[in-house]
Amino acid sequence: MNDTIEIIFGLFGGLAIFIFGMNLMSECLQKAAGERMKQILGLLTRNRLLGVLAGALVTAVLQSSSATTVMAIGFVSAGLMTLPQAISIIFGANIGTTITAQIIAFKITDYIYVFIFAGFIISFVCKRERIKNIGMTLFAFGLLFLGIETMGSVMKPLASSPVFTGMIAKVADIPVLGVLVGTLMTLVVQSSSATIAVLQNFASQAGADGVTSILGLAGAIPILLGDNIGTTITALLASIGQSKDAKRTALAHSLFNISGAVLFIWFVKPYAAFIQYISPTGAEVDVISRQIANAHTIFNITMTILWIPFLGFMVKMVMRLIPDGKLEEADPAKPLFLDKNVLSQPAAALKLVAKETLHCGEVARTMLQDVRGTVESEDTELLEKVRDYGTAMSSLQGEINDYLADLFSSGALTEQQATETAKLMYVLSDVDRMGSLSVEMAETVQEKLDKGYGYSKEAMRDLVESLNQIEKMYSNALDALENGDDAALQKIIRHKDEVLDLDIKMRKSHMQRVTEGKCRKSLTAPFLRILHCIDRMGNSCVNLAEVAMNQLNFEYFIAEDGK
Repeated sequence: MNDTIEIIFGLFGGLAIFIFGMNLMSECLQKAAGERMKQILGLLTRNRLLGVLAGALVTAVLQSSSATTVMAIGFVSAGLMTLPQAISIIFGANIGTTITAQIIAFKITDYIYVFIFAGFIISFVCKRERIKNIGMTLFAFGLLFLGIETMGSVMKPLASSPVFTGMIAKVADIPVLGVLVGTLMTLVVQSSSATIAVLQNFASQAGADGVTSILGLAGAIPILLGDNIGTTITALLASIGQSKDAKRTALAHSLFNISGAVLFIWFVKPYAAFIQYISPTGAEVDVISRQIANAHTIFNITMTILWIPFLGFMVKMVMRLIPDGKLEEADPAKPLFLDKNVLSQPAAALKLVAKETLHCGEVARTMLQDVRGTVESEDTELLEKVRDYGTAMSSLQGEINDYLADLFSSGALTEQQATETAKLMYVLSDVDRMGSLSVEMAETVQEKLDKGYGYSKEAMRDLVESLNQIEKMYSNALDALENGDDAALQKIIRHKDEVLDLDIKMRKSHMQRVTEGKCRKSLTAPFLRILHCIDRMGNSCVNLAEVAMNQLNFEYFIAEDGK
């Protein structure tokens, strides 16, 4: 094979192994972390310093600042996080992403296959999910370094190429050119961790003297700055079609990294000298990988320290650049919280699903209130509204179920998360039933109006009373699920008994009125259909209460909101 082609395929093959290993390690670390991931997410809403810490920790687990930034954008778009909170997360994410470069700087070439073999054995032999995930993390860790080793071996011939060394000399002498190269590299690969790994590997190649780096730290730093700018494109792409605050969050990420590059590019040589001073000493080719990692870390820590006091200014700046537009009324058929960009982070995705389920529950509550209004007033506009909401709710249910299907098919859920999610789907089915029964009851009222049926005042009073009790039961059920309110559960059981007693009384009274000729017997079927709907609604409310009693409440998913 031609040497040039061999180098190209070797470089991209090694890069592919590296990215695959990094993504696999991220997925397995998330599964191994389990509930700890939720605890880290719980820091997100406290204050700006804890937000920075949470952003750094989450990024250390996800091994990707882009993933953390996309998650923050999803939360802001869903209204689960304020813009200042999201920006503090992004500050921390820029620090957390430097962990990858620090890990790469360790020379573990001799132990690559030990990690791969040990990880494979642990994941193959052990049955416990968490231990298997730890094994797969070790396996992925080995793959990550195997990719680095592959890239390093194919790059060695480049060090002796006069054409290539001439090109590198130009990049090293012109910092702006280095920034552009780093930006383009990351735009193509869509991972600053990967491009920084390539940079570390390439800079570790010896020049003609066999001791100094082919690139040098002063030549590597501008490329490093460009890598930081290039990684912001992922966030910008993720914000397309999202809310104004989501776009502002992505813009803040770009401003943070661009401002750092603009500041540091004027001090490349002094900064390189400082990094060399605080880094291990030795032959340049042996220590430059660590120097690049340290330069990356110090850059992001410095910029975070500089920007934290001016967080309010950053918020005002992005709000000025992306001003508020005309407010539009939310479409009940469209999800308020779901964001497919967050699917790869199950702890975050489940939080969005739980919020969307509660939103769906509120739509059903509105329908229930409108149905009671139609029975009381026979308002045809309210009847049409219930139908419209029924259509919207069916669409919303479909969106949630599709999202859950995508989440399950991703394979990123732990066993506990999968179990709790299945219970969440059970809740969703009862909420859907409440909406369907509301539409069915509205259709029966419409039939009553079309055919001129007339119920007695006693019958209408009892129907309204039953619906009032159902509305209370349903509200208590939602409160029990959202807040784990034990008192609400007892109220549901009590209201169910009252509805049952009232149902028996209404059936008996109706048949007595038919017997006495006060009501036409043709009214019996539609009247009993309404009672049947009320009875089934009561059963659904009890089902929701029982789910809450069996330790499924939404605090498992959304406790991070500061509750």
